[in-house]
Amino acid sequence: MARRSKIVSSTLIAGALLLTSLGLGGIAMSAETPAAKSAGGGVTAAHAARAGHAAHAGHTMAASSASSPEDPDGDGYIPANPPVTGVTPSTKEPPHRYFHEFQANCSVSHTKPDDPIVYPQQPGASHDHTFMGNTTTDAASTTASLDAGRTTCKAPGDKSGYWMPTLSNGDRPVLPIGPQTIYYKAGVTDYTSVRPFPKGLRFVVGDPMQTAEEFRRHPGFVEGWECGDSFFNVEFPKDCPSRPEVQLNIRFQAPSCWDGKYLDTPDHRSHMAYPVVNPGTNNNVCPADHPVALPMIEFKMAFPVNGDLSRARLASGPSWSFHYDFFNAWDAPTLKALVDHCVVGALQCDARGYDQTHPEAGAVLDENYELP
Repeated sequence: MARRSKIVSSTLIAGALLLTSLGLGGIAMSAETPAAKSAGGGVTAAHAARAGHAAHAGHTMAASSASSPEDPDGDGYIPANPPVTGVTPSTKEPPHRYFHEFQANCSVSHTKPDDPIVYPQQPGASHDHTFMGNTTTDAASTTASLDAGRTTCKAPGDKSGYWMPTLSNGDRPVLPIGPQTIYYKAGVTDYTSVRPFPKGLRFVVGDPMQTAEEFRRHPGFVEGWECGDSFFNVEFPKDCPSRPEVQLNIRFQAPSCWDGKYLDTPDHRSHMAYPVVNPGTNNNVCPADHPVALPMIEFKMAFPVNGDLSRARLASGPSWSFHYDFFNAWDAPTLKALVDHCVVGALQCDARGYDQTHPEAGAVLDENYELP
C-alpha cells in the first residue's frame, strides 16, 4: 500500500487559553481557536467545519511567531548542517526479510501543556502532552538541551523527546505504565538503504485537526484504537473488556523519507514524507523529493484503562485527533550501531539490539544498554 505524505500549511488565528489544571505533574487541558488550513493554504469549508473540536485543539501547524536558539529568525526552517545531497531513492531489492527493526523502550517521564516543536519558547501554549524519553523536554527544549538531559529510555544513548496528547478518562489522566514500545523499522523495500536520523531532526506525525475519516485513511494508521478483540477503531472501542490485563492500545507509524535539507519546516511535516509504491512493482521507495530513507518510527502505546470508555478523551480532542511528536537526540554512534545491525542487517531486535531468533548475531549494546 502506498504511503504518501500530507504536506499541510496553516495560519495561526488565535493564541492558547489555559483552561484547567489537573494537578499531576503539570497536567492541564488547554483550548484555542483552530487554524483554518488546507493543502493549498486557503480556508475550505471542510476545515472550517472542524470548529467542533477547536475548544481543545491547542496545536496548530503554523510557523511559530517566536524565535528559538535553533531558528533565530522565527521562519520555521531549520537547515540541516550539513545537508544530505546527491541521493536518489533506492529501487534495489535486497533478499527478502520479514523483520528489519529494533525497539526503543521508553517510559512516561512527565506531562506539560508544552510543545517545543510547534510552540518553541512558549510554555503553556499547547494542549497537554504526555512525554516519554528525555526527562527535560519542555517548551524551551533544543537539541543542545536534550543532549544535556537524562532519559527514561532503556538505552541511555536515546535522549530523544517523544510526546503525544494526554489521554483522560473523565477527569482522570491515564498515563502509560512502564516502558512503551517505539519501533524503529525499515519503511522502504531496500532496508539496506536506511540511515540514522540526523541529530536535531523533529517532526509531527498525524494532525490534531484531522477528521475521523482522515485519521482512518492516514498513511500512518496501522490498527487504530484497539482493546481486547476490537481492532481498527477510529473511536475508542465501546466493547473494551473490564479485566485487569486489558488495556487500550494504539499503533501509528511516522513518515520515514527525508528531504535531506531541513531538520524542521514551518508545518513540521513538509521535510518528511511516507514511502510510495514504485510503479510497476510492489516495492516501497522514497519519493524523489524526499530521497533519504530513515527509520520508520511506530508508536505502540498501551493505556491502563478499559471497560466503559464513553468519557475517554484526548487533550487534543476526540479519539481521531491522535498524533505524536519526535525530536531526535540520540547519541549518534549508538543510533548508527542499532540501525546498521538491526535495520540494515534485517533482524528483529530488542532495545539492546539483540534478536532472540538469531543469537549468533549478538547484541549491539551491553547489559547496561550502552555501547561496549
